[in-house]
Amino acid sequence: MPHTRPTTDIAKGGLFNILENNLDISSLKTLDLFGGTGSITYELASRGATDLTIVEKDPAMAAFISKTATSLGIEHLKVVKMDVFKYLQQCTEKFDLIFADPPYMMETLDQLPIKVFEQDLLNPEGWLVVEHTQQNKFKDYSWYRSERNYGETVFSIFINRASLKK
Repeated sequence: MPHTRPTTDIAKGGLFNILENNLDISSLKTLDLFGGTGSITYELASRGATDLTIVEKDPAMAAFISKTATSLGIEHLKVVKMDVFKYLQQCTEKFDLIFADPPYMMETLDQLPIKVFEQDLLNPEGWLVVEHTQQNKFKDYSWYRSERNYGETVFSIFINRASLKK
């Protein structure tokens, strides 16, 4: 398998507890940025989500995701081989859940929530979940709701609430 850093099982379990307690996963239109192995999207599919998009620029990983999705019987998955920031610039769709697990050392990581909201990619009440380390601080961002820590893994949650616009 190519170079990835999959979300740990403990962190993924915690994330899905949060999602299941707040969202109807089976009704969500989802976008997985920096798809890696695709494990978050496979988990979403196993919990009923049927409108699934993954963006992964590495051709080997994109092929791995497609092959794995086929072997798991996931039919409603669109794999986009493209740089995430280029994708965000040209995307015209809206999503209910955007999950982003960027490389932890990515210099533009702090720009990710800003780009998602500038491009208006979330439906009302839609969620953006960004996986990162303790080094990144998002508490002062518009739309920020909360964060959950699982050791080195932190999930920051942003919600598109029109009443919170600055």
